[in-house]
Amino acid sequence: MAGDTTTESHAAIADTAAEHGVGFPPFDATTFASQLLWLAITFGVFYWIMKNVAMPRIAGILEDRKDRIAGDLSEANRLKDETDAAIAAYEQALAEARNKAHSIAHDTRAKLKAEQEARREKAEAELNEKLQAAETQITGIKTEALSQIGDIAGDTTSALVEQLIGKAPTKTDLTKALKSAMD
Repeated sequence: MAGDTTTESHAAIADTAAEHGVGFPPFDATTFASQLLWLAITFGVFYWIMKNVAMPRIAGILEDRKDRIAGDLSEANRLKDETDAAIAAYEQALAEARNKAHSIAHDTRAKLKAEQEARREKAEAELNEKLQAAETQITGIKTEALSQIGDIAGDTTSALVEQLIGKAPTKTDLTKALKSAMD
């Protein structure tokens, strides 16, 4: 029943407005002048508020954002330059470290080669000394053996002749025979 009362009250209001000649107020031609005046005043007030209050604030916010973005970009460029410089310094230090490592390796190789060469020369010198001593000893033994060959040959010849003919030769005959055989 509540819906019936609302519909009835709306119908009553519409009948009352029709009796007085009042329709929808914006379409009422008698109020056009005042409506246009208030439209102009309202538009002017809103325009003034937008121009003097809202737009400067928005422009300030946009300017702050622009400045912040420019500052962030310059900071990013500065950090990029620092990073590039750090990378270049790192690469240079790395190249220097590699060169130093190569020179240390080269120096170590040369040092080890020199030490090895010195040990080899020392070993060769010791071997040459031992070889010299061995040759000297061999020469001494050979000389001694050659000096005793005559005695050995004489003893052997004397023993053979005695075995063959039954009588040992004299020392002078034996010496003459050995000298003629050696020449």
